[in-house]
Amino acid sequence: MNPQIRRYVSNDVVHPVTLTYFKRYRMEIDLAEVPAQPISLPSSYRFAAWRPELIEAHATSKYESFRWEIDANVFPCLGDPEGCRRLMTEISHRDGFVPAATWLAEYQDEATGMTIPVGTVQGVADRSGLGSIQNLGVVPEHRGSGIGGRLLLKALQGFYDYGLQYAFLEVTAQNEGAIRLYERLGFRISRTVYKAVEAACS
Repeated sequence: MNPQIRRYVSNDVVHPVTLTYFKRYRMEIDLAEVPAQPISLPSSYRFAAWRPELIEAHATSKYESFRWEIDANVFPCLGDPEGCRRLMTEISHRDGFVPAATWLAEYQDEATGMTIPVGTVQGVADRSGLGSIQNLGVVPEHRGSGIGGRLLLKALQGFYDYGLQYAFLEVTAQNEGAIRLYERLGFRISRTVYKAVEAACS
């Protein structure tokens, strides 16, 4: 990543801006190759199908999943609670939003009786008729139990039931654990893209 410097003017003051480029992979999968099988979560966890009143739970899970990850640098809204709320609202109102490919993972805390959102994934059908996976995330304290992979499979089955043939996602190249997970599930890298991110220099 070679940052480039350019400048913008605000209130007659010239501020230098750094452009940083993040390498990302587009990965695709043929939905016909995804096994049609029941998908369950470990004990104390459950799936919640999409409904509009879950926007806040999805946003909270999204923020807690991404706030300390590199993707919050690539997409700054992921590192901000209000940004996650706006993003979740915007995704759910897109013309191609696929409710059947949008899932929340919840944890039932037996000690307190509270239900906590711990994982999220959203699905959108793009204009070319491909399923686009959006913001798959699991909060750090609940990783390692296969929740992320199961959420992704639920989303892929939702795309298939919706009538789509292929799905894709993008992942930052440095996120090697996520890439291994996607490859295990059948995704293959189809191309490399670069995401430019601006940051004002102090």
